Amino acid sequence: MRVFVTGATGFVGSAVVRELLDAGHEVTGLARSDASAASLEAAGAGVHRGDLDDPDGLGRAAAASDGVVHTAFHHDFSDFEAAVAKERRAIAAIGDALAGSGKPFVMTSGTGGVVPGRVATEESTPDPGSFAAVRFAAEQDALALAERGVRVSALRLPSSVHGEGDRGFVSWLIGAARDKGVSAYPGDGSNRWAAVHRLDAARLYRLALESAPAGTVLHGVGEEGVPVRDIAEVIGRKLGLPVTSIPQEDAVGHFGFVGGVFALDIPASSDLTRKLLDWHPARQGLIADLEEGHYFGA
Repeated sequence: MRVFVTGATGFVGSAVVRELLDAGHEVTGLARSDASAASLEAAGAGVHRGDLDDPDGLGRAAAASDGVVHTAFHHDFSDFEAAVAKERRAIAAIGDALAGSGKPFVMTSGTGGVVPGRVATEESTPDPGSFAAVRFAAEQDALALAERGVRVSALRLPSSVHGEGDRGFVSWLIGAARDKGVSAYPGDGSNRWAAVHRLDAARLYRLALESAPAGTVLHGVGEEGVPVRDIAEVIGRKLGLPVTSIPQEDAVGHFGFVGGVFALDIPASSDLTRKLLDWHPARQGLIADLEEGHYFGA
């Protein structure tokens, strides 16, 4: 299958590209820069120059493919609504190119904040007006393409997609601990984060591309809920820093914007996904990954 991948040189996207190539698929990745293009070529993938600000280019690349995996997202949390609007334009362009073809289209969404305080399932949806509902609009746009003859699926990733090379939320928590001289957690630290290793996630993207039914919501969740205190304790031990609680209302001030996420209780399950696609995460969990030391330069 000829597969067009957006975000192809990102932390998740590069693992997806490797997974697809190793499975015998032909991959063309979206590249914004010469460095990204060179990285794709070195991996054995083709290159489509462009970015999310070029919906016409995205449409042409999608039309020339047998399927699309969309992992790109403009992570500008200072103007999240604008980032989601860009995402929705990209989905519309890809959807228009694939309409009526029956080709697969796997888009990326998230489990975080969908139903705070409860275990999110593939059937969960956020409350209207909530922060999670902002990005959920893009997921709805994509799933609506099933009615236009696209074999679309929405793959929700948890807040922590971990593994070597991660520069996401956990890395930011480590940076905050170094800056503040303390590894903190909000409240009593019992709130939970769902997690998945990026290589397990990459396999799920391939399975979704190959066989997920149209209109399917998938959860790429390897661990249902890791207590945030456990995360803070490993960070403190690895950095030789004290571990302490801070009031939940101080989380954003202490950690920056990631504090708003670190203070949430956002577990999620993947039971339906595992049964549907026979997906069984096999890589190490988040705490074991932190213990390995690569997050800390070891």
